[in-house]
Formats: sequence, structure tokens, C-alpha cells
Amino acid sequence: MRTARTDTETAADPARALARKPFAWTFTTPLYVGAGLNPVNSSIIATALVPIATALHVSVGSTAVLVSSLYLASAVAQPTAGKLAEVLGARRIFLSGIVLVLLGGVVGGLGRNLAMLTVARVLVGIGTSAAFPCAMVLIRRRAQDAGLDAPPGGVLGGIAIAGMATAAVGPPIGGLLVGAAGWRWAFLINIPVTLAALVMAVRWLPADPPLDRADHGFRRVADRIDLAGIVGFAVSMTALVVFLMALPRIEWVTLAVLAAAALPTVWWELRKPAPFFDFRGLAANGALTRTYLRQALTLLGTYTVMYGVTQWMEAAHGLSSVAAGLLLLPMGAVSALLSRPLARRNLIRGPLVVAAATMLIGSAGIMLLNSHSPAIAIVLVSLIFGVASATTTVGNQTALYLEAPPDQIGTASGLFRTFGYLGTITSAVIGGIVFRAGVTDHGLHILGLVLVGAGLAVLLLTVLDRRLMSRTTQTT
Repeated sequence: MRTARTDTETAADPARALARKPFAWTFTTPLYVGAGLNPVNSSIIATALVPIATALHVSVGSTAVLVSSLYLASAVAQPTAGKLAEVLGARRIFLSGIVLVLLGGVVGGLGRNLAMLTVARVLVGIGTSAAFPCAMVLIRRRAQDAGLDAPPGGVLGGIAIAGMATAAVGPPIGGLLVGAAGWRWAFLINIPVTLAALVMAVRWLPADPPLDRADHGFRRVADRIDLAGIVGFAVSMTALVVFLMALPRIEWVTLAVLAAAALPTVWWELRKPAPFFDFRGLAANGALTRTYLRQALTLLGTYTVMYGVTQWMEAAHGLSSVAAGLLLLPMGAVSALLSRPLARRNLIRGPLVVAAATMLIGSAGIMLLNSHSPAIAIVLVSLIFGVASATTTVGNQTALYLEAPPDQIGTASGLFRTFGYLGTITSAVIGGIVFRAGVTDHGLHILGLVLVGAGLAVLLLTVLDRRLMSRTTQTT
């Protein structure tokens, strides 16, 4: 016969187990797999563009839509998925995202024209965008349930590594798959990976709290997630990205669409009690705003090296695409190796100062390179930017965890990624402008000068941020 004490002890066992080991591998593994889906899909397509153009009888230039469509879909979908996770449940949205990626893999694998492949990439972009904000919501909830005050640095570091490592191995994996089995496997690879992620997430991720029956109606859900604000943000962000990607040519129609969408969206969000994009909250939370800006500026530098310096190595330095990729491989390796030990210490200000300093040093190094520079000089620049990538990701991600309101961590995490995409897109725009007349040493040096300016901005956003000093003291 069970006693009241026995019942109490049994009920307390899960709580004790959670307090002892809140982030077991069964909890973190599906989150890491999900977090890696977006960066690997962003990079794996690079090796398939030429074979796709050949197979579909289109120009290589036209296949660029397969790259831009995923970036655009991700930039819009990340904060949207975060808001949905806050309202409808992070596990539900995480699983829905995986299903969309699975569907995108099927559509892309069966696609017969560029339009179908673009639809597939949009599905993949939307689906993979759910992983990071949902993971942050689940991690934050888990930490609160376990009574943890400090950020779970090891788990946040694992999320960072998942993104960095998969982005780094995407091109080599893509090259092997495309070479051995054809370009369709750049899409089909998502099927086995998402099926495994789906099984793990269903079995291991904790269930979401039950939804209130009163919240099931479409109007009620639309009001809670601020559907009008999401639509306005989506149109505005789409117009902004299209405008940026068209530079240096000015797309006046796109600019007009941007103004027509952004102005009423801002007006709506300012009068909404619980807005999707909280302009007032962002203005009041300067620490979070500065975190977004630092992330955008540092990714501007990292991706300028990945894309702009790669172009220069191939066109001006005479290296093959394989050799150029190998020379930049240390950047990804260093990023992955440094992220976890740094994240475990829950440091913010120190890593961000190092990120700004290494970005400045690396940018100065770019200005010293020329077509006769030895390979070791390029590797050193790659290593320096690898340090910048790791330290900025760890520092900013921990700052995000601490500065975002607990009930808005999903949306805040999505916006964190959106600002990163804007930095990435801007790097491509700057590279296109600088190299539009040809890839030269002079153009490379201009890129380096631009990055020096970005590095100085990151340094100022860090050393003048008094909130970072107090946060570092509290969490280390």
C-alpha cells in the first residue's frame, strides 16, 4: 500500500532528476540537429548550382534565386517562428518546421524546373527557421524549471557549434553528394536527416503546455501572434532584401513598396498592446539592440571573407575553387573549437572585445594581401576571422539570452538571426559593388577598409556598453 510520503517522493523524483541534469543528451540532440539544418542548407547548394543550370537548361546566374530565396524566407520566418513558439508552443512549432523541411526535400528532389526548386528552397528556409528560436524557448523554459539563474553556457555553445560546423562542412558534403549521386541530393539529403530529427524530437523533447480552448479560434490566435504585424514585417523585409540585393542599381519601385509597407506597419505595432515587432521595447532595451547590431556587423565581416576573399583568391590569385575552400577551412575549424569552452564560462564582454579586436586585425591583414601573397598569409587571415566568428557568436548569443525578456525569447532570437542575415546579405552587396568592374587587389583592399570601419563600430558598441560590464560581473 502506497503512503502519502511515497507519493510525494515519487512526484518529486522528476523534479530532482531535472535539477541534477536538466540538459541531458536526449534533450539537446534534437535541438542541435535542428539548429544545423539552416546553415547546412544555406551552404550545401553552392556546389549544385552549375549542375542544376546544366540539367534545367538555364543560365548559372538564374540559379542564384535558389540561394537568395532561402535567405529571404529565413530572414522573414525566424522571428515569426519565434512568436508562434511563444504563443502556440515551442515543441509544436519545432516539429512543424521539421515537417516543412522534409516536404521541401521531397519537392526539390522531384522538381523538374527552376520554379519548383525555388518553392522547395522557400519551404526549407521557412522550416529550418523554426529550429533556433524554438530551441532558445525550450532551453530558457528548461533552465527556469531547473531553477538555474546563469545561462546554460554549454548548451548555448552546442547550438553555436551546430551552426558553425554544419555551415563549414556544407560545401564539402554537397560536393561529394552532387559528384556521386547528382544535384538532386542537395535537396534529398534533407529527407533522412529530418526523419531522424522528427523521431528524436517526438520522443525526447518535453511536451508543450496545453492550449487554452478559448485560444483555438483563428481570430484569437491571429490577434495573439499579431498576424497583421507579421504580414507587414514580411512585406517590409522582403522589399528591403530585394532592394539591397539590387544595389548599386536603385530599384525605385521596390523602395516605394518598402515605404508603403514599413510606415503603416510601424504605426500598427506602436499602438498594439502586444506587438510582433516591439519597437518601444527595442528602443527601451538598448543592450538588446546593440547585440543585434554587433551580430549584423560581425557577420558582415565573416561572410565578406567567405565570399569576397574567396572570389579574389580564385580570380586574382589564380587558385582553384577547391584550394580556395581549403584555405578558408581553418576559419570554420577554429570557430567550432573555441565556441564550446568559451560558452561554458558565460562570458560576454571579454569575447566581444576580442571579436572586435580580431576583426580589426583581420581586416588590416586583408588590406596587406595581394595576388603574390603566400598561402600562409591567407590562412592566417582565415584563422583570425575564425576567432572573431567564435567569440562574437558566443558573446552575442549569451547576451541575447540574458537581455531578451523571458516571455519574448523566441521572437528576440528570431530577430537576432534576421539581423545576422542582413549582415550576410550586405556583405554580398558590398562585394558585388567593389568587384563589379573586375576582381582586383585594389578591390580587395577596399573590402578590407570597409571591414575596418565595421570592426571599429563593433568595438565601440562593446567598450561603451556599460550594461555588458554589469552583465559580465553577474554571470561569471
